[in-house]
Amino acid sequence: MGDAHRVGVVGLGVISRAYLDTLVGRPGVRVTAVADLDASRSAAAAAELPDARALSVEELLSSPDVDTVLNLTTPAAHAGIALGAIRHGKNVYGEKPLAADLADARSVLEAAARAGTGVGCAPDTVLGTGIQTARAAVEAGSIGRPQFASAVMVTPGHERWHPHPDFYYTAGGGPLLDMGPYYLSSLVHLLGPVRAVTGAGGRLRAERVIGSGPRTGERIPVEVDSHVSGVLEHVDGTLTTLTTSFDGVATTAAPIEVHGENGTLSVPDPNRFDGEVRLHALGDTRWRALPVSAGYADGARGVGLLDFLTADASRAPRADGELALHVLETMTALLRSAVEGRRIELTTSARVPAPVPLTAAAQWHGRAA
Repeated sequence: MGDAHRVGVVGLGVISRAYLDTLVGRPGVRVTAVADLDASRSAAAAAELPDARALSVEELLSSPDVDTVLNLTTPAAHAGIALGAIRHGKNVYGEKPLAADLADARSVLEAAARAGTGVGCAPDTVLGTGIQTARAAVEAGSIGRPQFASAVMVTPGHERWHPHPDFYYTAGGGPLLDMGPYYLSSLVHLLGPVRAVTGAGGRLRAERVIGSGPRTGERIPVEVDSHVSGVLEHVDGTLTTLTTSFDGVATTAAPIEVHGENGTLSVPDPNRFDGEVRLHALGDTRWRALPVSAGYADGARGVGLLDFLTADASRAPRADGELALHVLETMTALLRSAVEGRRIELTTSARVPAPVPLTAAAQWHGRAA
């Protein structure tokens, strides 16, 4: 185990269980430390992990037994934890968004460049078979040259199921910053980076009511736009119409549709690793499902971290900081455009990550099937 990647986890909320399920027992990876502002959470998590110690956040960031920090804190804390890890010479892989604002995100990448450490960032759902099969179809010319796309995310709000949803409605939250990374990362895979945006937004209610857990019935303020729409201009000229909302109930719209000269592709939910990709070719009378042809099969939260840990000189991490920064600027520019009422050109771009060949779960997870 001397050559194993040693991972320390900061933030042991709801999402941490999914990551730990992927990491624990995976050959070549050891979770050596856990930390949370709630010390009882750290102790409980460490008791279930064979190699992990419960530490304070500062102890974990400086621990010689940690090579990479998995940052699962709330968005407002993302940059601070990342900068602390980098300051101690560690790689950092975080939940999305990269930071709560663009300036902080830039500072993270600049600090990492100076320190020679790596930065990775969720979402990694886009590396699953759903988005990757759709990407393979686009690149194979199944719809001809892409013309435009639509992306739609509509829910009534996370307070209905999340016991502590406050951060979804404060700076760094809202439907765009929360769910937008899944859609925008997918769109970069499918259509390339974005060069300019035009946005509009609003908020339907001034407060929300928590619907589950010990705080059921408690009212929380809404401090950000809960509905954001916009148009993305991709560098190749393709246009995407984007809608993200916590103000609706349901929708029949496909999560993503890509329309080309010779067909339309229906792309599954980018918040999932799998899903059916459907093609309606020009002249056909029906949709047909495409066979799975690419992506990490049976993907799970943390596959992007494994991809990050196993990257080398021949292949850059697919869920890297450059892409996360570009996605964040796209989102913050949409929000700024909504306020200023004008088209905004972006200052960042991103390489399109290498496609994921069809990879069996036993192969990427390193366990026997």
